[in-house]
Amino acid sequence: MNVAVAFDHRGVHLRETVLQTLQADGHAIVDLGTDTDEPRIDYPDKARELGDAVNDRRAERGILVCGSGVGAAVAACKIAGIRAAICHDTYSAHQGVEHDDMNVLCLGSEVIGPSLTVELVRAFLGAQFDGGERYVRRLEKVAAMEREMAHG
Repeated sequence: MNVAVAFDHRGVHLRETVLQTLQADGHAIVDLGTDTDEPRIDYPDKARELGDAVNDRRAERGILVCGSGVGAAVAACKIAGIRAAICHDTYSAHQGVEHDDMNVLCLGSEVIGPSLTVELVRAFLGAQFDGGERYVRRLEKVAAMEREMAHG
């Protein structure tokens, strides 16, 4: 799977863990940086870059990391077509894909460590959308909300 990754200046602390996990599992990486904690990088900028990579199909899914994961998720969810969530437990990481067709996993480098990061990335990427009628119906409602808000 092609996976876009992006880190702000705090999220960079999980960078090597995320990249090593993706490489070990044979995923192609669309690396949107950053690779250093200086200068400070604003998470909305990384969210936009990652959202663009998913929406233009350079990547099938994305992993976005900031300090808490919260800002990353808030910013990413403002992009039409992006279904992002902060997940710090494996159930949410796979269930978000299975039921909600989540396409961006947001993580907080100040909240979780390397071993849980590996579990979350694998749960997220190993899951597939269920496609059940109730899940599709709900996603259609989300898409309608996006269209309505885009047109005032």
